[in-house]
Amino acid sequence: MSVSQQEQKGTQIYCLNGTDPEGQEVKYGLAFDPGSKEYFRVDPESGNITLMEKLDREKQDSFDVYVSITDGQSKVVERVTVFVMDANDEKPEFRNMPAIIDVDETTESGSSIYKVEAMDRDTGSGGSVTYYLQNPQSTLFAIDRHSGVVRIKAGEKLDYEKTKTHFVIVIAKDGGGNFNGKEQFLSSSATLTINVNDAQDTPPSFIGMPYFAYVYEVSVPGSEIFTVVAKDGDVVNPNPIHYSFDDGDDGVFRINKTSGRITLLIYPMYLKREIFNIKVRASEVSPEGRLMDYGLTTVVIRVVDLNNNPPTFYGENGPQNMFELTMYEHPPEGEILRGLKITVNDSDQGANAKFNLRLIGPGRMLRVVPQTVLNEAQVTILVEDSAAMDYEKHHFLTYKLLAVEIDTPERFSATADIVIHLLDTNDNAPKFSSDYYIARIPENSPGGSNVVSVTATDPDSGPWGEVMYSIYGSGAEIFLIQPASGIIYTQPWASLDAEVRSKYNFYVKAEDSEGKYSLAEVFVTVLDLNDHPPAFNDNFLEKTMVIGAPAVDDDAEVPNNVIEYAIMKAEPDNNIFDINADTGEIALKSYIKSMAIIQNITKHRDSTWSLVVQARDRGQPSFSTTAVVKIDITEATQLNGGPLGSFLMQSRNKPLQILGVLAGVISLMVVVTVIISTATFMRNKKSNRILPNRRVRRRQRKQQSWNFRNPFKAREACEEKFKVDEEVREPEVIVENVNYNNNVSNVVRHWPPPPCAPSLPPPASPYLPGERQWTVPTISATVAPKPRKKPAISRQDTINKALVSELKMRLEQKRLLKHQ
Repeated sequence: MSVSQQEQKGTQIYCLNGTDPEGQEVKYGLAFDPGSKEYFRVDPESGNITLMEKLDREKQDSFDVYVSITDGQSKVVERVTVFVMDANDEKPEFRNMPAIIDVDETTESGSSIYKVEAMDRDTGSGGSVTYYLQNPQSTLFAIDRHSGVVRIKAGEKLDYEKTKTHFVIVIAKDGGGNFNGKEQFLSSSATLTINVNDAQDTPPSFIGMPYFAYVYEVSVPGSEIFTVVAKDGDVVNPNPIHYSFDDGDDGVFRINKTSGRITLLIYPMYLKREIFNIKVRASEVSPEGRLMDYGLTTVVIRVVDLNNNPPTFYGENGPQNMFELTMYEHPPEGEILRGLKITVNDSDQGANAKFNLRLIGPGRMLRVVPQTVLNEAQVTILVEDSAAMDYEKHHFLTYKLLAVEIDTPERFSATADIVIHLLDTNDNAPKFSSDYYIARIPENSPGGSNVVSVTATDPDSGPWGEVMYSIYGSGAEIFLIQPASGIIYTQPWASLDAEVRSKYNFYVKAEDSEGKYSLAEVFVTVLDLNDHPPAFNDNFLEKTMVIGAPAVDDDAEVPNNVIEYAIMKAEPDNNIFDINADTGEIALKSYIKSMAIIQNITKHRDSTWSLVVQARDRGQPSFSTTAVVKIDITEATQLNGGPLGSFLMQSRNKPLQILGVLAGVISLMVVVTVIISTATFMRNKKSNRILPNRRVRRRQRKQQSWNFRNPFKAREACEEKFKVDEEVREPEVIVENVNYNNNVSNVVRHWPPPPCAPSLPPPASPYLPGERQWTVPTISATVAPKPRKKPAISRQDTINKALVSELKMRLEQKRLLKHQ
């Protein structure tokens, strides 16, 4: 079975047909190998097979399908191999392009210099590749259309002095094939850069010709007459130059073989001619010192004696004081501006015709040669600073060419204006306005929302200055960018969530038409919105609520995840507890100093409270949740027996330490007991006040009780002098999440006024010296929903309550006397 990869998703590609010999109704099925993609689906009733996934022969050209038919009792399965038929949908891809190669300029015409390779993954004619050159008539190269071998055209030669680099665009084209019912040809292109290597094949050339020099009457032997300048035509690795006379010097002149300086050997009066035509040879010197190729020029030397003519600049048509030239920016350094045809001449002779040339203008971009002229010279202007000749900075350059006589009293001079018009090239890459961009977007922004706009500029002109934008990087998958405007926006399907990911960073690329580019980094912060209510931690049901009621908020940023706590309601009374709004810590109000005060306030002896605690975040809008906390309040016995009692209370969780201390002083306990009891009673009677311990202590589950008895009295007749016998119950907290998202805009807390003391205290119990104890209320809470039974009230508890009531009554009477 074969299927074309051009078939569209949802197309019916085949219909299964089968019958049951017994006439039963049959059903069809399809199955694939485990882990393979399911490309087809079959209708069990009709047997129509539908394509569910787009096929791609280049990824998978065949796969196996298990076709089944069943009548409900028997089932037949057959394995069918499905072949994917190719379409011409792949273009040729170069394997070794683009490439840069070096070729010697001495390479013979017709020689092979490179082989291009391209591959097309299609089959048949769509997979065959042929090669072509773009604009083959204007290039020195040719390519074999079948093998891809690039050659130098027959009859053509490379010349480094003319063109140093060639750019050859190679096109790879397939043989065409059917695609979506039409014949389609696909092609690719790449650039082959050919650098020409210079060879020693060009003789030296003189600069600044023609040469004119003068001898004056005042000249003396040894005077400089003129200096010739020659350079090797092979500029990459030039050889040194050797100067010599070929003819015409008559033995009255000498030339320096390395500098080209011509000097006079005799006095001018002995010269037999007024004009000397001297032929000068400039020869290359090989590294071995051997003279090689050479160039010749003529130096015309005149004998003059008057200074009556200033220097004058000449163009091709006579005297001229304005020269213009158009050229591309950034020419190579050392290049001669050949478009300027300037000659300078002083008609005087000898020293009267000797003058200096200077070029005055912006920067030091150009240099004039020669700098010293005798009588007449061809003016040559060389590029000194290529980087400064920038079209983006100067569209044109204006210089003054100044010629000033050197040794004459008149100092005649002349000037000429040189205007150079620069043409633009693509020498700049786009540049972003910033190295990085920071953007913020709310997490509820829909897909397609604008994020940030980036801007890059390219100072080049025309298409070179047009910038196209693109983005890439690990954080760019949910963003898009408009290629022309640089506006970055989210994908249409993008869904932002600050709790999942709040930071993205990726790169944006600005590229001009020739591929020059620059990069900038984009940082996107997803702004958190208050879209999650606070919730008590899952471990909340396993922690004590006396220390705090912790809740968490899944929002990512403040104030959305900052939680405030408040007690909304307390049963049976609202005036007993406070809660820390920041930490959730629940504590008794400051004026609760005993159980008697609590009972007087609530009029209930039941010590179990039910609190509705609310946790609210500070976002806009605000979300909240509540929980029910059940708290038992019991009396904790505090031992007030002087320093030893304080020590015992502080060390009650360390029974071994207490036992060690008591073992050393057991013989003194009777005397200490009497003294501490008497002192404690007298002090409390005098102060007439209670000192409750407000610290809430969380004790171990099994706290060992310690009983101290008088060793000098009979066990059965004595009373317990000191007793710290508490049944500290495990804290109980029952938490119910009664409102997970109680979104109330404003919470108004109504704090009740502090309660007033009762006018009549409860009746006092009989006073028993030596067994008086002080009690303060404590809070206990556990997560066990089942409350434990209250301990039976002992005689000692009755004494404690009576003592507290008696002291409370005395305290109230003392306060009443002060106010009367």
